[in-house]
Amino acid sequence: MKVLVLGAGNVGRAVALDMRDEFEVYVADASESALKRLSGIVETLRVDARDFNGLVSAMKGFDLVVGALPGKLGYDSIRAAIRAGVDMVDVSFTPRDPLELRDEAEKAEVTVIFDAGFAPGLSHILMGRVWNELDTLEEGEIAVGGLPKDPRPPLYYRLTWSPEDLIAEYTRPARLIRDGKITSVEPLSEIRRMNVLGFEFEAFPSDGLRSLLESVRAEKLEEWTLRWPGHLERMRVLWELGFLKGEHLNCTLDTISPLMEYDSPDFSVLLVRGRGTLEGRPYEIGYTVYDEERDGLTSMARLTGSVAAITARIVAEKGCIFGVIPPEVLGMRIDTFTRIEGELSERGVELRRWEGAPSDTGGGGA
Repeated sequence: MKVLVLGAGNVGRAVALDMRDEFEVYVADASESALKRLSGIVETLRVDARDFNGLVSAMKGFDLVVGALPGKLGYDSIRAAIRAGVDMVDVSFTPRDPLELRDEAEKAEVTVIFDAGFAPGLSHILMGRVWNELDTLEEGEIAVGGLPKDPRPPLYYRLTWSPEDLIAEYTRPARLIRDGKITSVEPLSEIRRMNVLGFEFEAFPSDGLRSLLESVRAEKLEEWTLRWPGHLERMRVLWELGFLKGEHLNCTLDTISPLMEYDSPDFSVLLVRGRGTLEGRPYEIGYTVYDEERDGLTSMARLTGSVAAITARIVAEKGCIFGVIPPEVLGMRIDTFTRIEGELSERGVELRRWEGAPSDTGGGGA
């Protein structure tokens, strides 16, 4: 089976390394220098994802596509896969809703699973399992972070992904469910302290719930992104002064990006928990995930790539129906959930579950 990975960045490389022993893997990118880093590891193709027709043509020779492009290119790459008649797993975190393409994918008999990375992705899969097991979900919470083990001032953060997508997290209104209704808040308008797995973090509401806003019913459902203390207060000042938008953004990125580019191993942490009822009594189910950089891959790239690669195997085996499918469906199904859980464990990812009467700590959570 021939698999095309779109994007030769950190995540694309992680996907390719995960899948190359079982599939004939090609990696496509517009950058020759990015492709050179994978030369001799997998086959490479020069493809400009901004050329829609060219992208469709490139996809037609493959059985499956894994998208690891920046968010701004994600929606059109999914549309191109449907046009080409090729199944796709995507991690791009596209701002536009991929579910708009559901009818088109069903007619083309194509399967697309979007947001199939770490968060969104594994976060949704775990919340889907929690929601499925509880009789009612009253409160659901996701807290997630990919962080340097040795944070450096002044921003205490290390870039391991697109700087533009990072800034989008701080400026895109965060959609949450509060009092049973979908509401939006400015991400940097609410900053709180959270303890997850013994670490003290700052956290801000982020727009990562996406499809969960429609697929999961709850009185309260929120996602919080974690940072080391000190980072968010500095970013909030830039936001309040208008430096994170418009004509100032490029200058801001040029100034702050070098401050977040340094050598430090990274780690990833995820908390997913739900509180509700089970058999008529208050009940809580939760998961924590922890992973560290290893094998020349950042933890964020490794986790994102692993979830995408595992999901791609499920799709390759025709383990999903046609259409555009959110990742939480994989968690709601016990067969796919058990497989993902087991394969992550084989890759050394620490995934722990707890359940029982609701507690204040949530198994090491907030």
